[in-house]
Amino acid sequence: MNDRSTAGLEQAAARLQTTTAVDHLFGEFKGSIDRATIEMLYEHSLQALSAARVTSFTPTLAERFTRERLQALASTSDRTGALPSVLFLCVHNAGRSQMAAGWFRSLAGGRATVYSGGSDPTSDLNPVAVEAMREVGISIADEFPKPWTDEVARAVNVIVTMGCGDECPVYPGVRVVDWDLDDPAELGIEAVRPIRDEIGQRVRGLLAELGVDVTSTEGGHA
Repeated sequence: MNDRSTAGLEQAAARLQTTTAVDHLFGEFKGSIDRATIEMLYEHSLQALSAARVTSFTPTLAERFTRERLQALASTSDRTGALPSVLFLCVHNAGRSQMAAGWFRSLAGGRATVYSGGSDPTSDLNPVAVEAMREVGISIADEFPKPWTDEVARAVNVIVTMGCGDECPVYPGVRVVDWDLDDPAELGIEAVRPIRDEIGQRVRGLLAELGVDVTSTEGGHA
């Protein structure tokens, strides 16, 4: 098979993957978000993850990323009964913001919505951060680095920044809080554990401010 034929097959496969993903998402959001918007966000998600060099990148991740963005967009359009929501941001979306989102998701128990993102996403999660969270019974292994997006930043009640400085977004009506935390990048597990536990304590405090009851975690930490 020549290069032209191979390229043609790859393009056809990519089109099929896009159509299938958009069909899934349109079925979920039909009546609230039109198909053209879904197609646009999916294509943008593909490009954003490709630019972030996510090594585990698959169309499935692009579909998950798009679904998060659509949920945020839908909640902005209709805030009736909306749950409290938080966006955790750091530079690479590989360590601090992922641990914070993991704590938040576990402790909130579905009573609040959480997102995470980075100003300059890296290719993979920090494996030491993943291990540190596993020690307290919280899995973040299936998450992936991704950029923050406008529709998510506008939809949340609180944006928590962790080291991304002026690159982090600010929107009218959205509270911004900065958490001064050590960066776990290139640190060993002994050094990451205190960062993990401090994040857990801060997340508990944030949930209390939002009026969200906390669910006990398996490991009993933080």
